[in-house]
Amino acid sequence: MSDKDNNPEYETMAFTFPAGGAPERIDRYIGLNPALNITRNKVQKLIKAGLVTVDGRVALHHQVLKGGEKVVIMIPPVPVTDIIAEKIPLEIVFEDQHLLVINKPAGMVTHPAVGNFQGTLVNALLNYSQNLSTIGGFDRPGIVHRLDKNTSGLILVAKNDEIHLALQQALQKREIKKTYWALICGHMKEEKGIIDLPVGRSFKDRRKMTVTRHKGREAQTEYQRHERFRLYDLLEINLLTGRTHQIRVHLSHLGHPVFGDPEYGGRQKWHRGIFSIDLKNALEALEIMPRQALHAKSLRFVHPVTGKAISLESKLPQDFQNLLDFLEKEIDSSH
Repeated sequence: MSDKDNNPEYETMAFTFPAGGAPERIDRYIGLNPALNITRNKVQKLIKAGLVTVDGRVALHHQVLKGGEKVVIMIPPVPVTDIIAEKIPLEIVFEDQHLLVINKPAGMVTHPAVGNFQGTLVNALLNYSQNLSTIGGFDRPGIVHRLDKNTSGLILVAKNDEIHLALQQALQKREIKKTYWALICGHMKEEKGIIDLPVGRSFKDRRKMTVTRHKGREAQTEYQRHERFRLYDLLEINLLTGRTHQIRVHLSHLGHPVFGDPEYGGRQKWHRGIFSIDLKNALEALEIMPRQALHAKSLRFVHPVTGKAISLESKLPQDFQNLLDFLEKEIDSSH
């Protein structure tokens, strides 16, 4: 590796590729691992720059991990001028000296990226605290996992690298339980079940994910119907895995996209969908909640330091609650 690996301004991420599993290309494994929170495109650039090593040797872009290898990733710093502390209100639902849990509002990007260097959760966190983990990179201080811009709800923030690593490992072992509420178009056939379909990057649109058995990663979404409306189901969802856009992709694939989701069919007038059945209802509902109806409602985990079981809940944001109230009134008026 170049002498950049000795530069203290570069942040370091390290992990050991699990033994006993199927071999996998290094860029693909890192890029699709939500705990690492690095895009595959960024991984490839880091590999090309000589900033990724496997067992102490510079990684090759096509290198396959077979099990037990120690991988170290050097994250170059983002210019300080690109990330500034901003006085943005935060709804904190839990805090101690080790970690935070924030109730992120819809519309807020989790961390800075191209086109979004201000107004993010990270900008707000930098103003709130000087104690944030650095293991995720200079541009993602404290961020253990992310939520999509228009998904609201609970998100974990680490105050130091040791806690960050412990939480990452808990995520990988599926020891952190994340429960979502989603309003979907149409009705699921079963009251409850598990959607077990592999998810990978779409070849048609690299910005999106899709159900695919060609290089798709295992993805499991557990659901239970919480309430049935005339044209929609309100689901309670537990993520058994944490793939990018997993809930949205799985439900869209089954023909029941998350209501209001612009990327996976939740706003389209598809011929078998809600919009063709009752356009007036759909348009009124979209006026009430013009974003995807997805909310990370609860978070359960064992505190990595105290060993105490932490169970947190967040209220539905007002737009989501207003939408459910509208649908309830619709049911009442039809009786």
